[in-house]
Amino acid sequence: MNSSIDELLAVDTGAAEPLYRQLYGRLRGAIADGALKPGGRIPSTRALAKELGLARGTVETAYALLEAEGYIQGRGQAGTMVSPGLRLESVQAAAPRHAAAGTGGSLFESAHMRPFQMGLPALDAFPRKIWARLGARQARAMQPCDMSFPDPAGLPALRGAIAAYLRMARGVDCDPAQVLVTAGYHDTLQWIARTLLRPRDSVWVEDPGYPPTRAVLKGLQLQPVPVPVDAEGMAVQRAVDIAAGARAAVVTPAHQSPLCVSLSLPRRLALLNWAVRRKAWIVEDDYDGEYRYLGRPLPALASLDRHGCVLYAGTFSKVLFPGIRLAYLVVPEAQVDNFLRARQVLSIGVPHTTQAIVAAFMEEGHFVRHIQRMRKLYGERRSATAAGLARALAGRAHIDERPGGMHLLLRLGSRRAEQRLVARMLEHGMYSHTVASWATAPAGHAGLMLGFTNIASQGRAEELGARLLELMRR
Repeated sequence: MNSSIDELLAVDTGAAEPLYRQLYGRLRGAIADGALKPGGRIPSTRALAKELGLARGTVETAYALLEAEGYIQGRGQAGTMVSPGLRLESVQAAAPRHAAAGTGGSLFESAHMRPFQMGLPALDAFPRKIWARLGARQARAMQPCDMSFPDPAGLPALRGAIAAYLRMARGVDCDPAQVLVTAGYHDTLQWIARTLLRPRDSVWVEDPGYPPTRAVLKGLQLQPVPVPVDAEGMAVQRAVDIAAGARAAVVTPAHQSPLCVSLSLPRRLALLNWAVRRKAWIVEDDYDGEYRYLGRPLPALASLDRHGCVLYAGTFSKVLFPGIRLAYLVVPEAQVDNFLRARQVLSIGVPHTTQAIVAAFMEEGHFVRHIQRMRKLYGERRSATAAGLARALAGRAHIDERPGGMHLLLRLGSRRAEQRLVARMLEHGMYSHTVASWATAPAGHAGLMLGFTNIASQGRAEELGARLLELMRR
């Protein structure tokens, strides 16, 4: 790597901003400024880590964010390059806004909602008046003890409310003591890894799968093992053939991310049998299991666990709003003390006030009613979005509706065409990812992911579809 690029990408190890976020911002800025041009090669993660004196996992995390957003593309043995379809003038215009909005660490965060943006519930339908009333009540009732450091395990009232909800809605039989409150999915994964795993342990992950999962695991010096996904979910026997001695598996059984297929019962049982036999752990990421539109939501994988090998990870980001930064983890009873000891080292907690508001929201029945309303609303918006796009695109693409989840898959029949369309969507204020960009081996994975939760009508979907058609014609 030449010295000018070296200086351009230098990071400040003493800054408060995480190193991977600094590197992400510098690489993105270099693309926007034209120092790294579309189609140009960029250093490998190994080479850049060595040049900058960083851990390779730090560089891989920054690259994963850039690739998921469409700025760079991995080409296997050919290396990594800046996406050929990017128009630099559009990236330059968007850079200041994006840089200001992108400090939260999520692939999907933005200060401005964009059409088809994923990871966002229907924010227009959130009961803000109820939330404000509960927040005001909590503020009036605040005592000095509520202003001290939060309980590392979480507010007892919230842990009890979560346990009651999971028993009723997800079939997870747990005691409130087994429920631990976390500051989001990344925090959940880090807590699990630091409690149960050791550096260089192998962990099964779905392929294609949620990129931050692989990035976080690599950042913790663990070894993600990509496992193919088909119509029945993770191919468990294939995983056994690849790495039978893995110490853990991270799965999304209800709605596989991003394909939205469900893990079949035979494979759920096979996965549990493997974990029991190998004394391994299963992390069930149930990020949006409530949202199934054909029949009732499927019971959680944890409901089948009789040996204490499943760790159930849930989140409030998809059912309330992502800005809340609140999630939870249900751990086997025998592991509660181990997790609490690990938490003392991590020294992370969630603000008491936020937890108290959510606890009241759940205890008074608002939470369950909100999920029921959203399930109905999303079913309607899913159908309206699919119909509107189909009408606007008039046979130019296939819209794949899955029985659950919060996004559709749009298939153009050509992976290269899909990559070009995603790049143009980003340039023109819309949002999408290709399924291939979430896979370690892109070949064979087709489709664009389009969030539908904030598309309020078929007319709006047709309008957006017309914009997509114009971008495709270009």
